Amino acid sequence: MLASIEWRIEMQNRLLNSPKLALISLLILLALLSLMSLQVGAIDWRWSEVLLALISSQSEAHWVVWEIRLPRLLVAIAVGAGLGMAGAAMQGLFRNPLADPGLVGVSSGAALAAVLVIVFGPAWWLDWVGLGLAIPLAAFLGGLAVTWLIYRLASYRGTTDVALMLLAGIAINAMAGAATGLLAYWASDEALRSLTFWAFGSLAHSSWREVMMIWWPMFLVWLILPLWAMDLNRYLMGEASARHLGVHVKRLKFVIVTLVALAVGASVAVAGVVGFVGLIAPHLVRLLVGPDHRWLLVLSGLMGALLVVAADSLARSLIAPSELPIGLLIAALGGPFFLWLLLKQRHRLHV
Repeated sequence: MLASIEWRIEMQNRLLNSPKLALISLLILLALLSLMSLQVGAIDWRWSEVLLALISSQSEAHWVVWEIRLPRLLVAIAVGAGLGMAGAAMQGLFRNPLADPGLVGVSSGAALAAVLVIVFGPAWWLDWVGLGLAIPLAAFLGGLAVTWLIYRLASYRGTTDVALMLLAGIAINAMAGAATGLLAYWASDEALRSLTFWAFGSLAHSSWREVMMIWWPMFLVWLILPLWAMDLNRYLMGEASARHLGVHVKRLKFVIVTLVALAVGASVAVAGVVGFVGLIAPHLVRLLVGPDHRWLLVLSGLMGALLVVAADSLARSLIAPSELPIGLLIAALGGPFFLWLLLKQRHRLHV
């Protein structure tokens, strides 16, 4: 009897820690949640109506699904997957689960650069770069600059000072917020409405143009980042150990920082500041499959997509026909989650 119980517990643990099972489960959940996202909004459609609208142009819901809800869903998936993978990669680079692109100021730095283009762009380079390229490029450069700054401040002799990293992130978020507030005085009425969008995060303006804008840089992130999973696993043992195992540490840092900035910059360019996804998604995945980056990066992307799609569905349905900013909903979840992580970290230090 005891042997039977032990065998059953062992099988349950294997299933819970199975990366393949986690991958299949997250894909199924994402598919179901995506279909639900296409249903809800100012007008709720039945599942059969949504499926009919996807395959037939004669359906009453065809235009709403194809021109409004489907582009918004694809942008939500791209934003969530990009931020989830960026968070997992950033935590591997800093070797700490508290690192997050939004928490340490990367998102706010990218948003500030984008706001600079919105407010001052038409007077100079916006005219020849073009609005479709200028904002994502500025967001990428802003995120890249802040990521390098945070890494240089927090890393010393192969170790990461977590307290310094968090304090630097607080300072950068505060300075970026102050600069954005000052820019509001120079902004036109149209630009001022855009500043609100950048500050709270929203998918309300998603269209097929935004889908094309975000999917090509995110595709690069999804394609390249998993190729560095084994090097990130070795890097977890420290820079010196990683070098002995054949890891080109400088190249690894450059690639991770660049891809994190690209993912964050692209998400900020189309959705504004959406925080805590890069913190929550990798931690939930670690509870399922452990810290192996070969699975952690991919599954964090799926988990991030789940979080953003779920938050967007709630944002459209809670106070329909109006909607809440998606950044507010995720922050309401991410704030308590981050406090729990801090308490857990403190408990480990004092055990």
